[in-house]
Amino acid sequence: MSIVSQPKIVPITRAETEQLGWQEIDVLLVTGDAFVDHPSYGIAIIARLLLSYGYRVAVIAQPDWKDSEALKVFGRPRICCGITSGNMDSMVNLYTAGRRLRREDSYSLDGTPGSRPHHALVVYSQLARQCFPGIPIVIGGLEASLRRIAHYDYWQDKIRPSMLVDSKANILMYGQGEKSLREVYRRIEQGEDLRGIPGTAVLLGKKAAEEFDPGDRYVEIPTYAEHLVNRDALMVSTKTIEREMNPWCGHGIIQRYDDRLLVIERPSEPMSTEESDQVHALPYSGLPHPSYQGRKIPAFETIKNSIPAVRGCPGGCSFCGLVSHQGRLLTFRSEKSIVDEVERMKQRGNFNGTISDIGGPAGNIYGNHPNDPEKCKVCRRSSCLYPNVCKNYNPDGKRLIGLLRQVRSIPGVKHVHINSGVRLALALLQPELTRELIQHHISGHLKVAPEHLHPRITALMRKDPPEAFFRFMKIFEEESRKAGKKQYLIPLFISNFPGTTDKEMKVVDDFLTRHHWSPQQVQDYIPLPMTMAAAMYYTGKDPAGEPIHVNRGLKERRPQIKVLKRNKFGAPAASSRPQPRRDTERPAGKERRGGKK
Repeated sequence: MSIVSQPKIVPITRAETEQLGWQEIDVLLVTGDAFVDHPSYGIAIIARLLLSYGYRVAVIAQPDWKDSEALKVFGRPRICCGITSGNMDSMVNLYTAGRRLRREDSYSLDGTPGSRPHHALVVYSQLARQCFPGIPIVIGGLEASLRRIAHYDYWQDKIRPSMLVDSKANILMYGQGEKSLREVYRRIEQGEDLRGIPGTAVLLGKKAAEEFDPGDRYVEIPTYAEHLVNRDALMVSTKTIEREMNPWCGHGIIQRYDDRLLVIERPSEPMSTEESDQVHALPYSGLPHPSYQGRKIPAFETIKNSIPAVRGCPGGCSFCGLVSHQGRLLTFRSEKSIVDEVERMKQRGNFNGTISDIGGPAGNIYGNHPNDPEKCKVCRRSSCLYPNVCKNYNPDGKRLIGLLRQVRSIPGVKHVHINSGVRLALALLQPELTRELIQHHISGHLKVAPEHLHPRITALMRKDPPEAFFRFMKIFEEESRKAGKKQYLIPLFISNFPGTTDKEMKVVDDFLTRHHWSPQQVQDYIPLPMTMAAAMYYTGKDPAGEPIHVNRGLKERRPQIKVLKRNKFGAPAASSRPQPRRDTERPAGKERRGGKK
């Protein structure tokens, strides 16, 4: 990766591009979030990478989509527009599981809601086309990833086509876009064919679709028309996508839309440690854009002193969008890269000596690795940890122990916390690391996500069995006692997950009552597009095709929500304490990094 000099501040105003001496820009990036120049935000990574390649890049954050002139601030971009809805799917950002508008937008200034439209990728793409007729459009980010094929939209309660169909973008980038970014923008600049780039999708017109030869490189999933008339088509598509997510042995995917053809290339290979280090070494300010003049962005306040260290998630939970977005293969930053970032954090005015997190999708996966990497290249499992930890998966925690000890010894660092939460089955296989975390790296509370306590439901979720949670509770209590600390677990449970009747939910209710536990957050299930759990919700069947119970309307959902909401507990148990009742919902499957999504 060749790095060129780039501006200290990523410009979001015309005055800033003029100060740089730019008469025009090459690429306009549009995002549904307030702009934060931090590597936990995808838009910041894309902007910094493009700047490092020599492109003149400007960002428009949260444009007024009702204003047809909103994107003309910098004039017409020379090459293209790159568009993302932000760090979250726009519909998850806007609506609760009860399909009611959220009272806060964590990615907007002061948490003010209403700063982005429904299906933001579509609306922003239409706006770009109005402002700049004929401009090439690239869409990406989580919303693009989860909606790259025909998918179920929970909030509209219907099947929607690929985001490429509705947005009419030239190309869609899914997953971790760093590997494909440079080639995509080079081809657009040179006017070359955009087909064949890993980690991307294009929509072919009638003639190109007729000439397309899939050979043995692609597998076909049910057509959009089939999805509209046959609910089981969604399960077939979801299972196929999961099976083909391996970048080495997976196939591309094709899906027909009448006489057009959606062509999704195989995923990009994960970044190497060296590549990840280079991405994180770019000159991010680590702060919101200075034009915001001190206004707070709630999601940034959560992560401002955290360090993203891991990409990918081996868990493969059926409700989580990371399965389809980042994949299960892990990418790590080196210890030196992380230590260097700590030194940069110390130079910022907002650092108070506490590092709130060094992690990613889970707090105990840094340094985990395959015993034989070649076996991973032919593996088609959707999870490395379910139904059991793969024999080729090495959960060794020594590397993370060494990293944490190194960071907490840095002058000026008072505390190093792990707030990503831990994967319970791994924690039981990492006794030394688990002891280290409990004794030194908990801020008084540790988030754990059993999600449910009935074995049939945890199996549908692809989560650790309930026994893992119970065993971890005992270890946590014992190690906290040995350390002489009063520390508490914060358990996260999901209500109304597909397959859950009141009988299964009573298991959770009985546990909470017995242990005097009141959940800090209410997490009612949301079917995220393109996840296995969404297919179960929509079809009313498990992956094996067996019928399961599904609560759909708010009337059916309310009894299970009340199990988690009611505040009826007395004194705290040894390993827990009651939390104040809060009516906030934590959307299931939010990306497990960034502004805690």
